Amino acid sequence: MKGKKSTSSRKREKSFEEALRRLENIVRELEEGELSLEEALSKFEEGIRLSRFCTQKLTQAEEKVKKLIKTAEGEFKIQPLDIEGEELI
Repeated sequence: MKGKKSTSSRKREKSFEEALRRLENIVRELEEGELSLEEALSKFEEGIRLSRFCTQKLTQAEEKVKKLIKTAEGEFKIQPLDIEGEELI
């Protein structure tokens, strides 16, 4: 049964929001302390995978949210987008 679940989860990649919700549920379950050791370890491992997935998605989003700035020397450099300091069009 585990094989089927992992195979079906590979068919469609989870969104960041789905992964985060699942991670929050896992944390809640672990904090309740009602799981057996085996179940807790399994949930922990799933939580680690989800945490890495979310971190990867956030890193990708951060890379997209950068702007190209022309320096005084006429060269271009990339810097983080400062939304608070700029007007959005």
